[in-house]
Amino acid sequence: MNILILGGGGREHALAWAIRQNPKCDRLFVAPGNAGIEALARVAALDILSGPAVIGFCEENAIDLVVIGPEAPLAAGVADDLRGAGILVFGPSKMAARLEASKAFTKEICDACGAPTAAWARFDALAPARAHVAAKGAPIVIKADGLAAGKGVTVAMTEAEAVAALEEAFGGAFGAAGAEVVIEEFMSGEEASFFVLCDGVDCLPIGTAQDHKRVGEGDSGPNTGGMGAYSPAPVLTQAIQDQVMARIIRPTVAEMARRGMPFQGVLYAGLMIENGTARLVEYNVRFGDPECQVLMMRLGAQALDLILACAEGRLSECAVTWADDHALTVVMAARGYPGGYDKGSRILGLDTLPEDSAHMVFHAGTAWHDGAIVASGGRVLAATGRGATLAEAHARAYALADAIDWPQGFHRRDIGWRAL
Repeated sequence: MNILILGGGGREHALAWAIRQNPKCDRLFVAPGNAGIEALARVAALDILSGPAVIGFCEENAIDLVVIGPEAPLAAGVADDLRGAGILVFGPSKMAARLEASKAFTKEICDACGAPTAAWARFDALAPARAHVAAKGAPIVIKADGLAAGKGVTVAMTEAEAVAALEEAFGGAFGAAGAEVVIEEFMSGEEASFFVLCDGVDCLPIGTAQDHKRVGEGDSGPNTGGMGAYSPAPVLTQAIQDQVMARIIRPTVAEMARRGMPFQGVLYAGLMIENGTARLVEYNVRFGDPECQVLMMRLGAQALDLILACAEGRLSECAVTWADDHALTVVMAARGYPGGYDKGSRILGLDTLPEDSAHMVFHAGTAWHDGAIVASGGRVLAATGRGATLAEAHARAYALADAIDWPQGFHRRDIGWRAL
């Protein structure tokens, strides 16, 4: 098969790494890719938000399957365009992608199918939103309704913090994404991520993970896109996974089908678990980053078989083969992230590191410049280890991170602390 992956981050490097291992993969393309992906696949300069551009590339290169990594092309309807052109694609339609693109839409779906989630209200103006916060008090959660690149959510511990978040959203900080906000009840408990493939009818759980959103150790400081993750997540016991499938995932998928927008792709459920019960925090309609890195380390070559079955509507035939293993990834970011940071610093030592089923450094914000790999983003690398125990995976990941010569970068030293 000739396969095209859309995206250029750590998630897409991990997908490319796993897919490349499967003998079904003949030629692999990634657009736009990054410096690390170039060792696995041909990278292409392509407007991944343009359906016609992606279709043209597929026709020129005889692409058999397109795997859409990030949320933006899904929200733009690229999957719809590809299906309309008869090209096999992994990823939901524009309408189904609203499960991530609109917080209010997800809440409406949960209400319609009875999926447990936080109490909520939607507002399109500052004054009534402020009045709601005053009535409910803090802690309380403020969310921009639309896609805000992971920056549109504030868990406000005080009313003043909540009002500041509302003023930021309605003041245009998130553009159109913040024109409406959802205000939610604060949920206490332990958060974890649950990943399920859906082909519109059938659902197949493919793994659990926990990530670390805060920039600082001890889960302190501002939220980020994710500073590390590990899999599996101990808090998501089999009993809780079964509960989530019965009460949240399957009812959601059935409600989407009932509305004529069947969900096909990966459904990533962010969950809050307390006293043995799970409630939905939010849905994403693509693999998380850095959760994808630990999932792909554990799934390996079978990831392509599962993705292909999902795209072809054959999930009922599939099962996931899990080893009794663990994976952990440590994100290395540019100093200053998630605030302002410099680009262009050289990263040395990568060529001396092992790359195998237990050790891998996935690239995110990297590029080639004058024959050297340089940082080109905020989150730059994901040092990832796999082992028979979480402690072994942790040791391998940190050994990789510590061997990289990049003074302009930093990483947390406590990824996996909850489980360890």
